Amino acid sequence: MSRQVFFYDPPDRFVAGTVGLPGRRTFFLQASEGSRTTSVALEKTQVAALAERIDELLDEVVRRTGGNAPVPAVAPADVTDTAPLDSPVEEEFRVGTMALAWDGEEQRMVIEAQALVELDADSEEDLAEAEERLLQDDENGPPMLRVRLTGAQARAFAKRALDVVNAGRPPCPLCSLPLDPEGHVCPRQNGYRRGA
Repeated sequence: MSRQVFFYDPPDRFVAGTVGLPGRRTFFLQASEGSRTTSVALEKTQVAALAERIDELLDEVVRRTGGNAPVPAVAPADVTDTAPLDSPVEEEFRVGTMALAWDGEEQRMVIEAQALVELDADSEEDLAEAEERLLQDDENGPPMLRVRLTGAQARAFAKRALDVVNAGRPPCPLCSLPLDPEGHVCPRQNGYRRGA
């Protein structure tokens, strides 16, 4: 079966968002262009890592070009997107591997999110070989979302993604673990709860 690549160059919209209540949220990347929308599920830590790496890569592009690249220092207000995910949110696949690159000729950020794949290997060598095959741009590989963004779109995506990650449950002031609406047993208090 041939690989399915969901390609957006450029998308009308590319955002990170969630479905569900804090503590039970499912995170998605969603790209749309015209009437076509692709949503892929991933972990909260993957969203945070992607946003941080995008900002780092854009900062490096600005540094290496001496400020000549079309990359704003912060997300421009005119491309800020605070709208919810487009409905219905239908998961195409769960993300396993992500990749980032800067296309210097086209002045675009390239983001790839590849489906999670189970690798069968009997030894470390077999596992390394299977991982290498997986990373090849093979026509029979797992499904992939590939998005090309301008510098401004990439900055706006990163800002929104970090805002979405940080919009969850507030941290406990003592242990920094998330506070649940049902209550919180804090390890720093050895499980002791004060009376109401």
